[in-house]
Amino acid sequence: MPGAENGTSARERLLAAAMEHVAEHGVGNLSLRGLAAAHGTSHRMLIYHFGSREGLLIEVIRAVEAQQRAALAELLLDEDAPPAETMRRMWRRVADPALWPNERLFFEVYAQALQGSPHARPLLDGIVDLWVEPLARIAVARGEDEARARAEVRLGIAVTRGLLLDLLATRDRAAVDAAMERYIEALAPEP
Repeated sequence: MPGAENGTSARERLLAAAMEHVAEHGVGNLSLRGLAAAHGTSHRMLIYHFGSREGLLIEVIRAVEAQQRAALAELLLDEDAPPAETMRRMWRRVADPALWPNERLFFEVYAQALQGSPHARPLLDGIVDLWVEPLARIAVARGEDEARARAEVRLGIAVTRGLLLDLLATRDRAAVDAAMERYIEALAPEP
């Protein structure tokens, strides 16, 4: 592919740089010009690949979400791990302070999308279903009723996102971890 190094397109490299930048610095007053300068490109290249600052931020969110879904899928491959332990591992991953800048961005743009902001509305496409569909399929393959599996997965997404919002607002890790543990114990009691 022209312009690609090691199979990575220019768009993928720019997205990776933006993800790294957001993880290290947050969004704050992030401008395309500033981001471009920090990563040796031009703001025009960012506009070419992402359309706008908002388009770039939505792609950052989508990429981080995809990474988290992939991490969960990998955790689920360990069929010997009790469900409660898998849930705890995933919670530790998503509650890691290293992800907080991305999570703040997620909630900021999510709120804008819910308010109907045209630049943010594309974020809503699949924001829940991209999690529900694969996780429900896994649960059904393991013998759970489909309707129940879908409901439990949706509940898990809501609980996790709600507790992440709580964590970002309060920074009370012990209280939020205790709430997640209570949820895990209710959903996946251990013998």
